Amino acid sequence: MLMLVFPDYQPQAERLAARLAMPTANVHLHHFPDGESLVRLPSSLPEHVLICRSLNQPNNKLIELLFCARTARELGAKRLTLIAPYLSYMRQDIANQPGEAVSQRIMGQMLAELFDDVITVDPHLHRITSLDQAIPISNAISLTAADDIAEFLKQKLDHALLLGPDGESEQWVSAIANKIGFDFAVASKIRRGDTQVEMRLPDFDFSHQPVVIIDDMASTGRTLSKATDLLLAAGAKKIDAVITHPLFCGDAEAHILQSGIKNIWSTDSISHPTACIYLDKLLAKAVREILPV
Repeated sequence: MLMLVFPDYQPQAERLAARLAMPTANVHLHHFPDGESLVRLPSSLPEHVLICRSLNQPNNKLIELLFCARTARELGAKRLTLIAPYLSYMRQDIANQPGEAVSQRIMGQMLAELFDDVITVDPHLHRITSLDQAIPISNAISLTAADDIAEFLKQKLDHALLLGPDGESEQWVSAIANKIGFDFAVASKIRRGDTQVEMRLPDFDFSHQPVVIIDDMASTGRTLSKATDLLLAAGAKKIDAVITHPLFCGDAEAHILQSGIKNIWSTDSISHPTACIYLDKLLAKAVREILPV
């Protein structure tokens, strides 16, 4: 076996390969002036190849992933495993207006045609309950970072109230809270646009409480900043945030910090300065479970 490593995700992939005692090889990329990508792999490959790359900022990455997977097959790979801790295009699972592309279905089918296994972490799924409904292969594996986040928070804090910013976050915040014995609450949210959010806190006494906001992803940061405004108005003592997928587009991180959040902690599903919760142990366990005995 061999793990192919893209340069934008190299530290995480090498940590995972080391945990699996697996050799690595670099995927060499060159970008031409017109934006086209050249992808170069080692000239020969073993039968089982793992490709590790997170798919934030996805459009160029997906083209390069397509070239990588097709070329790996041509070079002798019989089994291809994709490890994409962040998996893009999972949110749109219906056409909201006539003529819209249903990106989840199209992306899922493409990945199913390229790979034998797909492993990801906390994909943002709405109306389906398992990843194989989006990616129609038997080894479409959705992991959760809840235990890793819980372990991190237990080391950082003696106690805090965990807050989920919307109903979708309840699955993560409740699992983390129950794991470490913290209290939790869930707010209600209505998104009016990419950067416009309405939110209401639950009926709970937040005064003098340390609060950690738990969310699966932060894109514009407006959800986190809105929750922080409400928590400070309710008398919260100190507010931190844990993010599984730190997308942080544009001024998101600065916007969050300006709102009054003291610390942002995130997993390394995406390369970012806030990434301090490593996922290699979680991912390695999943890889071992699908390997032939």
